[in-house]
Amino acid sequence: MASLRIPANIPLPEEDSEQLHKAFKGWGTNEGMIISILAHRNATQRSFIRAVYAANYNKDLLKELDKELSGDFERAVMLWTLDPTERDAYLVKESTKMFTANNWVLVEIACTRPALEFFKTKQAYQARHKTSLEEDVAYHTSGDIRKLLLPLVSTFRYDGNTDEVNVKLARSEAKILHKNITEKAYTDEDLIRILTTRSKAQINATLNHFKDNFGSSITNFLKEDSDDDYVQLLKTAIKCLTIPEKYFEKVLRRAINKMGTDEWALTRVVTTRAEVDMERIKEEYLRRNSIPLDRAIAKDTSGDYKDMLLALLGHDHA
Repeated sequence: MASLRIPANIPLPEEDSEQLHKAFKGWGTNEGMIISILAHRNATQRSFIRAVYAANYNKDLLKELDKELSGDFERAVMLWTLDPTERDAYLVKESTKMFTANNWVLVEIACTRPALEFFKTKQAYQARHKTSLEEDVAYHTSGDIRKLLLPLVSTFRYDGNTDEVNVKLARSEAKILHKNITEKAYTDEDLIRILTTRSKAQINATLNHFKDNFGSSITNFLKEDSDDDYVQLLKTAIKCLTIPEKYFEKVLRRAINKMGTDEWALTRVVTTRAEVDMERIKEEYLRRNSIPLDRAIAKDTSGDYKDMLLALLGHDHA
């Protein structure tokens, strides 16, 4: 469900590297050339381009981009050019530096990535920062928030599928969750255990039983305490584990519809989901806002930054 438009005939990485090298030379950077190449190559192709660029010019493509570009456009290109797990490691570190307000970015990454991909992100994090993600999360958080975040980032969750759901277990754990939530025992060990260790398919089955048996979704039950930071994180985790496209639609809606665009969130969602589930997110955005996502972004952004985002959404004319 990616939105990326990759040309039928992809040039060799040597050709792409040469064109990028030319784009950096001379008086002005050729931003259009950068977009036309990088925004139309998948993660593997971008990785080859970086390797060939380093081999042929003895320079790091990311450092060249950093030197030549600026502002929101630079951030979008840089995030996009990174390997997905490197990118997530970067975003996680960025959110730990700004901890409190951005714990939900960590939850987003831990809960929407497949288990092996998140494991590789943690390896990339260690390689880059010489410390483990678990260590940093434990250091930067405390109390109930730490109680939820640490198991979320520590677990190697079984990816599973709907054929492997244990229905009996889903029924019994739906009851446990209902009891905890009606008693407002939001930090109960069992509640945290279920949400941080069960496969996504199993959690979905449990939450479907919850809704069928108790008349409303678990997030509706949590609504009255939505002002509480911990409960907000809990809701974010549940949404990311079960309906990621709805979660990302909301992040985009808030980023675009507020006074002044939240480019930080907009860039993060477009660059991390363009190769994953952007088509579903676009459908959800249209359903919720009655305007296509590309049109909403085009109205709210400008210049090379706008062109880059629209290319990643598959709405340019390359």
